[in-house]
Amino acid sequence: MDIEEEIRSSIQSLQLDSSEDSNEVAFPEEVKAIEVEKPDKLEEDSKDEVQANTEPLQKEPKVKDKEIAAPAPENVEEPDENDENKKRHLNVVFIGHVDAGKSTIGGQILFLSGQVDDRTIQKYEKEAKDKSRESWYMAYIMDTNEEERVKGITVEVGRAHFETETTRFTILDAPGHKNYVPNMISGASQADVGVLVISARKGEFETGYEKGGQTREHVQLAKTLGVTKLLVVVNKMDDPTVKWSKERYDEIESKMTPFLRSSGYNVKKDVLFLPISGLLGSNLKTRVEKSVCPWWNGPCLFEALDATELPPRDPKGPFRMPIIDKFKDMGTVVMGKIESGSICEGDSLLVMPNKAQVKVLGIQCDENKVKRAGPGENVRVKLSGIEEDDILSGFVLSSVVKPIAPVSEFDAQLQILELLDNAIFTAGYKAVLHIHAIVEECEIVELLQQIDPKTKKPMKKKVLFVKNGAVVVCRIQVNNLICIEKFSDFPQLGRFTLRTEGKTVAVGKVTGLPTSKASTNLG
Repeated sequence: MDIEEEIRSSIQSLQLDSSEDSNEVAFPEEVKAIEVEKPDKLEEDSKDEVQANTEPLQKEPKVKDKEIAAPAPENVEEPDENDENKKRHLNVVFIGHVDAGKSTIGGQILFLSGQVDDRTIQKYEKEAKDKSRESWYMAYIMDTNEEERVKGITVEVGRAHFETETTRFTILDAPGHKNYVPNMISGASQADVGVLVISARKGEFETGYEKGGQTREHVQLAKTLGVTKLLVVVNKMDDPTVKWSKERYDEIESKMTPFLRSSGYNVKKDVLFLPISGLLGSNLKTRVEKSVCPWWNGPCLFEALDATELPPRDPKGPFRMPIIDKFKDMGTVVMGKIESGSICEGDSLLVMPNKAQVKVLGIQCDENKVKRAGPGENVRVKLSGIEEDDILSGFVLSSVVKPIAPVSEFDAQLQILELLDNAIFTAGYKAVLHIHAIVEECEIVELLQQIDPKTKKPMKKKVLFVKNGAVVVCRIQVNNLICIEKFSDFPQLGRFTLRTEGKTVAVGKVTGLPTSKASTNLG
């Protein structure tokens, strides 16, 4: 009996170790669907096969998902495994003009989902009262440092986790102030879904929406950075100037819709408007009561987030994780979001562009230790073989077999949004490039061709300069080697923004990388 058990467990561990090559895990969503919908059928099928073999195969996708969701148990056969297994993971970024109420909504969500206890809330209430800022107490859950609390504005990208029945969420609370747009870019580049927060208070919506307000810039940036789904929450509906007025809500929706359309969003399919009150928590976890808002028949925020579809992810692709931060903690720890592939404890990887060979000592996901993690997860990875000082934000943790290529020059298709003082865009134009976690000064070396906005085809005449609104293919050069990918191969590593003097002047996607030069650059 012991020998049989030993053989079975060794087969099981072999199966799990080779899960990279197994077809079972390539589509965990599909496997999940089969498991959830037809458990009986699976059991019948498994009776016909040799039990020792089916056991690891059936468990395998579960273990993979389980380990992403929670600390990996030694004993695979846990009763609650099925519940964990069903939970998918989404990254949600809160964007919008300063003071629209992003941090307050984030704090209220954590409170309603049981992540913060009453005593902590009472402490924050007292602290806010002492600062004569009674309505800010919910924001203190997300805005943890003193500077943010004194000024009442978010500076860093706040990060927190909460769960609903079906989904685990990572909240990214981005700064709304225009001085901190680079931080907002870093938050949005990690997100799958955007929650655009708009204040319904009289005068506040107008300030955020007019030229110079952050509502417009945030929407354009979110679209460029790959936030394809947008929930537009009209906040502060409880305000005395609004009083849950349908007219005010409709006015905001009618003004925002054409703008969202012009930013590239399919409003019918990818955008949903809903009214809420972040301070009171109305229409967040449960639908707003008819006595408060008789005209609203749509979902609440939690329902809308649960209904959001997952973006396509490839757990079998070459591993790519742009590093957004690093710190020392009994070794070197890097943070980032896995954009492609999967990572396991013990893996050998490369930190690019400096080609440092590293080994994965440990992985943390949502503060939990895990054995492996897949695409879409925000993780902390402890590495050996590299010092913290040798890592910069924007470096990429990459697979050894198919490493990401470092380049100092690339071709890109750009959409010019708004040049400063009606400047012309030509070779020699300098700007700051933001691409995944990279912030690098760059120069336009050459304009290759202009794209006709109507036909989407290149124009025949040679292009020397372009103005606002133009779409142009150009060659861009940076001073240091950077790790990027073609947009068609890895969208998240191939879309970028160009900024000058604190304003976004253009958005674009990488269309070509120099093949011949890549090898010389590496040497």
